[in-house]
Amino acid sequence: MELLVELQKRIPDGWFLRRLLPATLFVMAAVVGGGQLGQRHWNDLGLARESIADGLRLSGGLSADGVASLVLVAVAILAAAFTVPLAAGAIGALASGAWPWWLMPLARRVTAWRVRRWAHPDELGRQSVRARAAGHHLRADRLDARRARTEHTAPGSPTWSGDRLRATEARVARETGTEIASEWTKLLLAADDVPRAALSETRAAYDAACEALAWSAAFTILGAWWWPAAAVGVLLWPAGWLSLRRAVEALCRTTEAVFALTATDPPSAPAPTP
Repeated sequence: MELLVELQKRIPDGWFLRRLLPATLFVMAAVVGGGQLGQRHWNDLGLARESIADGLRLSGGLSADGVASLVLVAVAILAAAFTVPLAAGAIGALASGAWPWWLMPLARRVTAWRVRRWAHPDELGRQSVRARAAGHHLRADRLDARRARTEHTAPGSPTWSGDRLRATEARVARETGTEIASEWTKLLLAADDVPRAALSETRAAYDAACEALAWSAAFTILGAWWWPAAAVGVLLWPAGWLSLRRAVEALCRTTEAVFALTATDPPSAPAPTP
């Protein structure tokens, strides 16, 4: 108990909640569900309790096998906690439209499909009005929701997030005359604590959403050995996707506001010379 309290004091809450805790749950599900229960005994709670009790039973102190088992479990948890952020980084790159060269043929096909499916927000608004006049209120609501998240220009990226980020870059360049890619690091170094904290929070939310999608994929794969894990992964996917969209919107709004704020700040007066 004292060890857990000390760990809670020393481990940052974000790292604990986003990585260590999900990694622990995943490893426990893999060991108990995939290793002990399997598909045939997927709902055998008695067998699950026995497996957990056997892992926690310390008769006569820690034996060599007990220490080895604890070390293996700890290594598995840490490996999962450090591997998922790497997978989340790949998901974040794909979501932002920065696909690697060997996926560019697929990216071009996806972009072309999105262009064919794209409709101007004004056209979506007219379709919504006609649908509502015809009594199709559910279709009108769906068109209104689609209109709210559709850009006024045709897609130029394989993902919605990529289009949203590029539109933000274009607006910042048009309104402030600065390029986000070249000024981002300089902005973080020169910005006040409040803008810097706002940018860090929105970027952390984006990373957390990508990690949620990575955990969703991990639990879905684990479903090949224990199907309830796949159900958890499938339920986690839409939640992570919605979180990603909200994080992208917040990141774009915050970035535009911070660049606009720094562009309108008057330059500081030079120090008087003695």
